Amino acid sequence: MLTADLHTHTRYSDGTDTPQELLAAARAAGLTTVGLTDHDTADGWAETAEHVPAGMRVIPGAEFSTKHPREDGSLVSVHLLGYLFRPDDAAIVAEWHRIVDERTRRGERIVESLVAAGYPVTVERVQEIAGRSNIGRPHIARALIDAGVIGSVAAAFDGILEDGGPHHVTLRSTTLVDGIAMIAAAGGVPVIAHPRARTAADLLTADVLASLVPLGLVGLEVRHPDHDDASRAELAGIATDLGLLQTGSSDYHGANKTLRIGQERTDDAVVEEIVERGAVAPFVG
Repeated sequence: MLTADLHTHTRYSDGTDTPQELLAAARAAGLTTVGLTDHDTADGWAETAEHVPAGMRVIPGAEFSTKHPREDGSLVSVHLLGYLFRPDDAAIVAEWHRIVDERTRRGERIVESLVAAGYPVTVERVQEIAGRSNIGRPHIARALIDAGVIGSVAAAFDGILEDGGPHHVTLRSTTLVDGIAMIAAAGGVPVIAHPRARTAADLLTADVLASLVPLGLVGLEVRHPDHDDASRAELAGIATDLGLLQTGSSDYHGANKTLRIGQERTDDAVVEEIVERGAVAPFVG
């Protein structure tokens, strides 16, 4: 059965839902299992664990920011899902502290660039929107929306805040190889998120993915809203050949994106394999 969505976000990163709202949406969609994968943080785990409804469970995790080199040495962003790792692992905690500082500085530099170009945004407003989460580009996009500059987060990412654009500031991330090793060392289950989406689509070839398996890679997010039928078929074949788990997820962000929770799902048998491999237990209602 397909009753699990293993890639979702809350206000603890760049989503708009509280953990309670996320769980309510999941239940309304008929899900029994939800993966909590906020960007580079486990801060939402405790609150989420307190509100799991009866008959549901949450697979706690995170979406790690990593980069992998092309043959020319340029670095490409690759998102890495980690499930059921020990959240107090020293290496993970240190990396996330670094990411928080890096994101804050990057956010301030982006806002400074926007202000210099005449856009009506402030660091204070972006911090207010971010609340308890790390400052990210979605929060800057929402500040631009509130100021009437642009109509949606997607439009901001395709225009004013686009990668490589005049207001782009690079975020320094750990390597994909080190990210996989870090999650595995903390007892977690590493799964590459949307490997055929965005700039990494042509980077993560079958040979590259095969090289990551001995390092601890466990799965690929095969079914994702950004993957067309050809990409799904290709990734499913690669996963089968390499003995990797195949997951499906919505990448739900609440109102920040048009994605519907549960629109892509993971087979229950795959969820059980992830649970068996993880160092910590799911949150059960």
